Amino acid sequence: MLEGAFNKDRGSCCCFQSKYQYRNTFSFGLSDFPDFRTKKQITKFAPMQFKQIVGQDAIKQRLINSVNENRVSHAQLFLGPGGSGSLPLAVAYAQYLSCEDKQPDDSCGECSSCRKYQKLMHPDLHFSYPFFAKHKDDTALTFIEQWRDAFIANPYLSLDTWRGYLDAENKQANINIAECHQIIKKLSFKPFESTYKVLILWLPEYLDKSGNALLKIIEEPQPNTLFLLVAQNQDLILSTILSRTQLIKIPALSYNDIKDHLIEKYNQTEPAAAEIAYLCNGNLSEALVMLQEGSNGFHGQFVQWLRLCFANKGIEVMAFVDQLSKMGRENQKNFLRYGISFLRECCLILSGAGSLVHLPAQELETAQKMTNVMNISQAEGIISELEKAHYHIERNANPKILFLDVSLLIIKLLNLSIRQGAGT
Repeated sequence: MLEGAFNKDRGSCCCFQSKYQYRNTFSFGLSDFPDFRTKKQITKFAPMQFKQIVGQDAIKQRLINSVNENRVSHAQLFLGPGGSGSLPLAVAYAQYLSCEDKQPDDSCGECSSCRKYQKLMHPDLHFSYPFFAKHKDDTALTFIEQWRDAFIANPYLSLDTWRGYLDAENKQANINIAECHQIIKKLSFKPFESTYKVLILWLPEYLDKSGNALLKIIEEPQPNTLFLLVAQNQDLILSTILSRTQLIKIPALSYNDIKDHLIEKYNQTEPAAAEIAYLCNGNLSEALVMLQEGSNGFHGQFVQWLRLCFANKGIEVMAFVDQLSKMGRENQKNFLRYGISFLRECCLILSGAGSLVHLPAQELETAQKMTNVMNISQAEGIISELEKAHYHIERNANPKILFLDVSLLIIKLLNLSIRQGAGT
């Protein structure tokens, strides 16, 4: 029955014939797109002004009002999920504070201070971030050139992106005691040019207990000294530091914000932008990586995989697994992520919450057909196996063995339910 539901829509779902196979719809060339994980190409694209940052209008206005009303807290925590724009917002805020010709809703972008901010070379702007120390005396300044390259190429960078700019080897990223002492030294002086001296501390979650050395200077800084902490996980920040900051919560970007940005900035077709926006779950950094990697029509591929597993066509399943194993790790992760998201939408339909489903028209039609022949228990079981597979792919599991194992588990989940129904 499930196979019949899929086969009825075979022309639109087959991975080789799907209208949603976007490989040929991407209109950018490699020369137009920043390489986020290598140092071979740097595109001067860093948004240092609020108007250049995607979405987050309410947060931007709040930050501007705090300056105009002279309510600038000396220690602020920008807390938002990866790819939400927390880091570029912190830099744009610092630039606005230092701008010599502030506009009502943004920095001017033309004064001497703004021009220096655009190159991340203002004498009163300092950065601290996790790095992979080779020597005990290494600090963030040791890697400042790599940091500027990484941020200018992609202000929405993740730790994995940042790792690609460094010789990480097998080391763990952290912010060491030498860096804490360097921060104290840098901030013990008065501002050099601007009204404010600003330190942007990216991912304070990577401060270990040595971060307690910063408590005094955070609590009693020099006049006009600002700490802007940019974090993703509040629970991993030292409580002694967290209690000394003003919290600014930054939400994930909306589906429409990301879709519109991909269409306007990268000339994507609406179906291509819609799939990536749906898949990245509000993380613009992930969306840009997906855009660089390209998409292979995950909807058609995923539905075909379920169809083969339901029909228990062992030889065809093995051939399909062979295709998946050659996709590359990032595409494999995106494929699994798509499957998880798609099945969650199916669960919403099965639960009677169809109004909350956000799928393109063709995918919605397929999801509705699937809910006629698949129950919530089956969908949840498959989601669980896909989540485990995603976890193992991230840790370099053998993809051929992994996808074959997941396929067999899906076959068991689908067909066991059918046999149980027949037995009753």
